[in-house]
Amino acid sequence: MPWLRLLLYFIVIAFVTWALTQMELASPGSLKLHILLSEADRFGTSEFSPVEIIQAIILGVCGVIMWWVALYCPSQRTVAILFGGMALAFLIRELDYFLDRYVIDNFWQVIIAIVGSLIIAYTFRHRKRTQITFARIWPSPGLTLLFAGAVILFAFVRFVGHEPLWMAILGDDYRRIIKLAVEEFIELIGYFLWMIGTIEYALQARAITMAEPQPAARRRRDKRRQDAEGRF
Repeated sequence: MPWLRLLLYFIVIAFVTWALTQMELASPGSLKLHILLSEADRFGTSEFSPVEIIQAIILGVCGVIMWWVALYCPSQRTVAILFGGMALAFLIRELDYFLDRYVIDNFWQVIIAIVGSLIIAYTFRHRKRTQITFARIWPSPGLTLLFAGAVILFAFVRFVGHEPLWMAILGDDYRRIIKLAVEEFIELIGYFLWMIGTIEYALQARAITMAEPQPAARRRRDKRRQDAEGRF
């Protein structure tokens, strides 16, 4: 079964990447990695790109999965809330352009500050329980992939996607769309790893929860339910 999931992950990532590249090859500019919304717009934006839309969808899916783990896997609740909050912060960051344009300028920074403060406060308050939760689930393929995705998103893409680097590499041939294309596709693979890690973590958390001894009250309730069903 794990091998089947790995094959499915490979097929999905390969298909999405192939579809995005073929879209651009069939109709140059269709990825909208650098569009100018007005004549006064000097920098342009890639926020309307299908690549960025997919990134936002992935973060939404990760948040929902972590919410499910927090709700139905009590022993993993603290870790699920931690990573779910991080997915929410990432999503807010991805929507910064729209929040700046249609709500209030720099409003996304305020939201991220609030979300980040709540995550830090919750994790600190339940730090012992969080340590126990990590110890209970480690080693974890899911957490390893989450870490790999975080390395790409927080470290690798920040250096490789740095605009002065591409100015130095391309010199007089520099075009901002090249830097944006490299940056967004690297971010996409980071988010793919984050999603796979989230799915694998949720499956492992569910397995741990099912293997844990059930409280006596729950056992009695399940027994009464089975007895009631057996009468009919």
